[in-house]
Amino acid sequence: MRPLSEHWPKPILPIDGRPVIASLLRELAAASLTAVTVVTGHLAEQVEQLLGDGSAFGVELRYAWQPTPDGSADAVRRAVEAGADFPFVVSAADTLYTPGDVARFAEAFLFSGKASALAFAPDGSPAPLWGLTDSVLLEGLAGPPFELLEAARRAGEVARVEIGKTRAVTNPLDLVRENFSYLR
Repeated sequence: MRPLSEHWPKPILPIDGRPVIASLLRELAAASLTAVTVVTGHLAEQVEQLLGDGSAFGVELRYAWQPTPDGSADAVRRAVEAGADFPFVVSAADTLYTPGDVARFAEAFLFSGKASALAFAPDGSPAPLWGLTDSVLLEGLAGPPFELLEAARRAGEVARVEIGKTRAVTNPLDLVRENFSYLR
């Protein structure tokens, strides 16, 4: 996302004119996932200023700091160290899901009986939405980067949960596509 991400962290960039992380928090609240830990890194103060204590989004927020981008498993480990309790749902903060998909994913994960679950979009690509239990060990992974997929596979079979379309701000062109629907 450079050069944009030099001035703004990806989670506060907009989709449909709203910061992605703000829309994601509202979706988590709608799914009754209200105890939320946001792992921050680059330009963390902008994220914290936008989100505050989370009450404006219907969630209770805590923050964890990830000083270097050492992968998804490292981010989750830092959330656990900050007090996040298993089982929980993990999402990238730069991605939005079809309304209701987070709730459906969380329910499917809990009913799967598996140590972990990973969401898949309709095209078969993995989405950055995970379900994790305490059976997923976040230590002793190869890296950096330390990735959740490796940790989940070590814990056993990963449940596959189909969800709808995702929308993300992965590159600058995504900002144009996601905010100007007439370009589609």
